[in-house]
Amino acid sequence: ICGGTGAQSVTQPDAQVLVSEGAHLELKCNYSSSGTTYVFWYVQYPNQGLQLLLKYISGDTLVKGINGFEAEFKKSETSFHLRKSPALGSDAAEYFCAVSDTVPGSAGGAEHKLPETPQFSETQGHSLTCF
Repeated sequence: ICGGTGAQSVTQPDAQVLVSEGAHLELKCNYSSSGTTYVFWYVQYPNQGLQLLLKYISGDTLVKGINGFEAEFKKSETSFHLRKSPALGSDAAEYFCAVSDTVPGSAGGAEHKLPETPQFSETQGHSLTCF
């Protein structure tokens, strides 16, 4: 669990996940937050920077992301597990779940592009290996 202000934390219980190519992939993310919660999944492919995979801000709790990934925001279970089926060899990467009580944006409500290398205070990572 990553500490910080004490208001939020993220737990990814499986540090390394091994998945057979073609199988169902699930990476777990549990969070705690004292207020409104926004959750994000980032991926870092080998020798590349962080890339936003998907995010939950509001609305539909089933979020579709890039490359066939999806996650479901379950407020009652305080979870935002990442899923994909089938897993591909190209999915081998580091996956990071992050939580925030503020959404990136301006006073006018327009969302800013997230930085190439965001600075997380509340995050943990999964290492995924496909074989």
